[in-house]
Amino acid sequence: MSRRQITTSQTPTIRCAIYTRKSTDENLDTDFNSLDAQRESAEAYILSQREQGWVALPERYDDAAFSGGTLERPALQRMLRDIEAGKIDCVVTYKVDRLSRALLDFAKLVEVFDRQGVTFISVTQAFNTTTSMGRLTLNMLLSFAQFEREVIGERIRDKVAASKQRGMYMGGTPPLGYDVVNKKLVVNPPEANLVREIFDRFIREGSTTRLAQLLNDEGKTTKAWTTRDGNFRPGSAWNKSHLYRMLHNHLYVGEIEHKGQYYPGEHEAIIPRTIWERVHALLDENYRARACRTRAKVPGLLKGIIRCGHCDAAMGITYTKKKGTDTHYRYYLCVHAAKAGYGTCPVKTVAAGEIESSVVALIQKSLTTPEVAARTYRAARGLAPDVADEQDIMTQLQQFNDLWDELFPAEQARIVRLLIERVTVHPDGVQIDLRADGLHTLLDEWRGAKEEAEL
Repeated sequence: MSRRQITTSQTPTIRCAIYTRKSTDENLDTDFNSLDAQRESAEAYILSQREQGWVALPERYDDAAFSGGTLERPALQRMLRDIEAGKIDCVVTYKVDRLSRALLDFAKLVEVFDRQGVTFISVTQAFNTTTSMGRLTLNMLLSFAQFEREVIGERIRDKVAASKQRGMYMGGTPPLGYDVVNKKLVVNPPEANLVREIFDRFIREGSTTRLAQLLNDEGKTTKAWTTRDGNFRPGSAWNKSHLYRMLHNHLYVGEIEHKGQYYPGEHEAIIPRTIWERVHALLDENYRARACRTRAKVPGLLKGIIRCGHCDAAMGITYTKKKGTDTHYRYYLCVHAAKAGYGTCPVKTVAAGEIESSVVALIQKSLTTPEVAARTYRAARGLAPDVADEQDIMTQLQQFNDLWDELFPAEQARIVRLLIERVTVHPDGVQIDLRADGLHTLLDEWRGAKEEAEL
């Protein structure tokens, strides 16, 4: 007797989680309650789809006596964890409102489903995200949810604006000198004394960097506070940014800020208006002095590519003037050292002229070495087979090198950024990283400009 061979295609298994919910505990102690009825209906629907590989998972996700107005339900949270773990392919409910009665909450759940590739089925409603009609319905619901979020956002912004205009504190990290009691700012006497001391000492010192160093040397820190959840946030060491934010905070003179406008606050001021005005006159004077020093003297050739190797922070161009003369000296200054104090960084500054000369010398040397010419030729051949021979590449590099001193400073800076990936200043030396394709790109630009000039 011959045996007939039957071939079947393998249908992927769709693991279906059934979620049920009941708002009250009424009749839950009966043999067959509402949760059982919901599950039975969902199991029947899954059974009708068995040819598509649908299988009901044995795990029960039943929330008894939980409102649909919140997502904080034990079975729902357990199901979401299983979804994140990749144990579920499809969620089946009796009705949409069993999953959530709040449109915004439902949108959040759908975001989780989409992220994990999970579909959603409502047995008694035309809602099935595996079909085009189901996806259309979903998009309509999410559009309304987006509209509701935007309306709520507008209402919140209007409420915040109205509250601030009345001088109300609207939350956030409490500033040094105040505690939050019943959503209002209340003066913390010890901290308020420190705030007054900082304002007075800035008038004497005239430097936020120096003041930060003094405060840190004395063991004084920024605000330490406890959140409403009971989490303790310790204070940190002072730096320049902390002090600037404090010295510009209008809360200390009893004002509330909203979009550039200032309104009388409900809280008590810590700093007298006369002290505030003296501090800001000094800040304005310092700002003008810094602006005069840094106003377009000699551009920073390495701006944007030079970093401090110790702090892994950017280094910005700065200037000093020799006392009694008009001679200016340029430096690259570690941004972290400028904020936290020079004592925190062994690099601090590096003379701009010295390091720029080293980088330019490296570039000029690179433009004339046979090894670089050969490497550039090979790279050029890979992109354009009809490129000139290696000797022609060498000639072009030498010609470009000869033109370096005739270039404008801005053009020199652009070429440096084209050729140099990064300049890292370490306490014991400098590391210069070249761009792999920089020379080839530069030659293409130079050759194009030359051909255009010959036309």
